[in-house]
Amino acid sequence: MNLDSKIPAGPLNEKWSKHKFNLKLVNPANKRKYDVIVVGTGLAGASAAASLGELGYNVKAFCFQDSPRRAHSIAAQGGINAAKNYQNDGDSIYRLFYDTIKGGDYRAREGNVHRLAEVSVNIIDQCVAQGVPFAREYGGLLSNRSFGGAQVSRTFYARGQTGQQLLLGAYSALNRQISNGKVKMYNRTEMLDVVVVDGKARGIITRDLVTGKIEAHAAHAVLLCTGGYGNVFYLSTNAKGSNVTAAWRAHKKGALFGNPCFTQIHPTCIPVSGDHQSKLTLMSESLRNDGRVWVPKTAIKGLKAADAVRIPETDRDYFLERRYPSFGNLVPRDVASRNAKYVCDEGRGVGTTGLAVFLDFSDAIKRDGRHVIEAKYGNLFDMYRQITGDNPYEVPMMIYPAVHYTMGGLWVDYNLMTTVPGLYALGEANFSDHGANRLGASALMQGLADGYFIIPYTIGDYLAGMSWEKMSTDRAEFKEAITNVQQRVGKMLQIKGAKTVDQLHRELGLTMWEYCGMSRSESGLLTAKKKIQELKTEFWSNVNILGSANELNQELEKAGRVADFIELGELMVDDALNRSESCGGHFREESQTPDGEALRKDDQYAYVAAWEYKGENQPEELHKENLVFENVKLTQRSYK
Repeated sequence: MNLDSKIPAGPLNEKWSKHKFNLKLVNPANKRKYDVIVVGTGLAGASAAASLGELGYNVKAFCFQDSPRRAHSIAAQGGINAAKNYQNDGDSIYRLFYDTIKGGDYRAREGNVHRLAEVSVNIIDQCVAQGVPFAREYGGLLSNRSFGGAQVSRTFYARGQTGQQLLLGAYSALNRQISNGKVKMYNRTEMLDVVVVDGKARGIITRDLVTGKIEAHAAHAVLLCTGGYGNVFYLSTNAKGSNVTAAWRAHKKGALFGNPCFTQIHPTCIPVSGDHQSKLTLMSESLRNDGRVWVPKTAIKGLKAADAVRIPETDRDYFLERRYPSFGNLVPRDVASRNAKYVCDEGRGVGTTGLAVFLDFSDAIKRDGRHVIEAKYGNLFDMYRQITGDNPYEVPMMIYPAVHYTMGGLWVDYNLMTTVPGLYALGEANFSDHGANRLGASALMQGLADGYFIIPYTIGDYLAGMSWEKMSTDRAEFKEAITNVQQRVGKMLQIKGAKTVDQLHRELGLTMWEYCGMSRSESGLLTAKKKIQELKTEFWSNVNILGSANELNQELEKAGRVADFIELGELMVDDALNRSESCGGHFREESQTPDGEALRKDDQYAYVAAWEYKGENQPEELHKENLVFENVKLTQRSYK
């Protein structure tokens, strides 16, 4: 299979503008004749559906939540990057491009990342026009703060609720198109398959999560905006409903999966407190602007936050500031996470489990006053206090790394199209912009860039070459897809085994975290592969799902998603086995520098690993898209 990324020729800063001019257009009258399906209504989905509706296309939008406002985008806290250079501190489009390429450990396409940096400046204007209440300086100008992996302040924010405010902006734009009749909204409806006709994506199969009804929907193109697959680890910062099902079913219909093992570990999460937990809570990376990360210089077993305030400065190890003086506490997420793991592995971790480090705001409160810190992070501090019982204005927070975001996803070209013509993937559902490690405040940027400013141009190029004749769902391809979905649902309900879906999901998550998490080795990954294969067998012979198919049945919903997670988990392990380099947040124990930093192997692995599904229980085939770097020099990352 030839992987054509369709990156335009020419100078880096002219690629997108020239490409836009060369794309085919659909005239306004003809746009009304085309139907587009959008699956997912987070930032990428809501912005895409609203923008396409505004252009005149007929849009069907689907979400499994009761409202688009429930999308996981709402949970993003810290901010959104844009190269506005309001601080006059040396920022530029090229610097944002460079920081993102470097932060991704040189495993992303130059063309895609530069385009992202270019359109970032337009996103802020779009959102301000929608009424998003970004924080402002005293004089009224928009405020910025710093995030990891950058030495400039380019992150726009709305207190600690940036994702919520941006989603409400996109949701208002979406609602306008729903009111205008250009978008038809399907809530509590989950996509369970893609329908391919004559090699092109022409629709989807869905299940009504209230009634259980299976239906087919046809269109001229399908957009998957369904987020990431971090819940393959069971415990993650993702909403419990976040899943890989839409992307995975598309993968089984021919869409290649890119870099599945590229998972982001976030350094500032509330630590695991016991087996009772079903998810983890993220504390925004923005806290590292003012919080200092430390552990005792010598191990103190079971050290509590209340006792930490009595430890003198001379007995504290601010290990990020010590190891990385240039960036300090604002090193990228993968570097901060790995170093937190190091000090805990040494026995210097804090809390009852020893799997935590302190994030201390005492210096910032003394310097700026409590009122300033409260204005910046008040809701985050309140959330932490409600969950842990500790008051972070008085004692340090405890944090530890956890799974947060997935850089892998469906392979797409420059137009955001997968290897199935007419099937697009936007936002976290695709692999394209972040390489091996996403810099903070870039997820919101990519989701809105894809939805507002990229897909409205690129989808026209595809639709302009298609007949606007509508397709009937009475075709054999739709009926066959419905039958396959019904049979799969029935098969799961008939098993009547001894284990719950959650038990099997937790087993998968523990295996993935232990062997395919922050640290990996060949022997560990081989062990994981065997365990996952055994778990798959157990799932299809021993899962117990109560209830029936024709009703509200959340156990059935979870079961379908976990079955897909198990298959994805095996592919992630295969991808990690193939990539025997340390890269971004993926530390391969066999590949490290003398001082324990990640060691890339650019001569062997400067490519996108794109995997092709070859059939049930068959090994997937690896295809490689070689990454070409013409504008940045591949160097070993250093934040010291």
